[in-house]
Amino acid sequence: MSNGHIDTITILNEASHARSPHPNPDETTSHSTKLPKDGSQVAGYPQEGEGTNVSLREFRVNARIGMLTISDRASRGEYEDKGGPAMRAWFDRVLTSPWQAVARVIPDEQQLIEAALVELCDVEGCSLVVTTGGTGPALRDVTPEATEAVCEKMMPGFGELMRSASLKFVPTAILSRQTAGVRGRSLIVNLPGKPSAIDDCLNAVFPAIPYCIDLIEGAYFESDPEQCKAFRPAHAKARQP
Repeated sequence: MSNGHIDTITILNEASHARSPHPNPDETTSHSTKLPKDGSQVAGYPQEGEGTNVSLREFRVNARIGMLTISDRASRGEYEDKGGPAMRAWFDRVLTSPWQAVARVIPDEQQLIEAALVELCDVEGCSLVVTTGGTGPALRDVTPEATEAVCEKMMPGFGELMRSASLKFVPTAILSRQTAGVRGRSLIVNLPGKPSAIDDCLNAVFPAIPYCIDLIEGAYFESDPEQCKAFRPAHAKARQP
């Protein structure tokens, strides 16, 4: 653990998912959030007062980032997950505000991906969810389809910028179908599987991510400007949790 972030990892496969659609909370999070019964807010995003274990200010200050590795081989333990650690290393290096990682490793199955995204957004209360893997044209690459299925608003500019950034290094970047979207108060961003490409894409799009999450009323993210400077309009810079 460094820079104040807590790292939690769960590996899911089809068999374990069939037994329980959501992992044991004791294995994946350091605190729980009771969900509202009246449906008046996005699950996982607490209101102050009765019915919540975490205050609204606490939620905004202690940001949670879902990190979803999508790989058949990694989920079976046949391949070392390199994408997940690369994402964690990037955020560990760049973020200066407190944050907690909630990680998952699942196979390339659209229903499992959708379920994991919903859980990370609605149950775990992650303001940002980043995925790695499954964005190409291969038959089992279905991450963009799963992302679009669970999002209320798509953010195509993220994918456009990531492909543009990657094209500076490899011509095959045009094969990527990465996208991004908003679900409630969560932003979901698809990243590539290669660690160096993850860095390139996050360097390109992260400057817009904290303000995007501000707009959807998620957690407040601050970064080291020497690593990757987050952009906020002058009128938005005063917004503090």
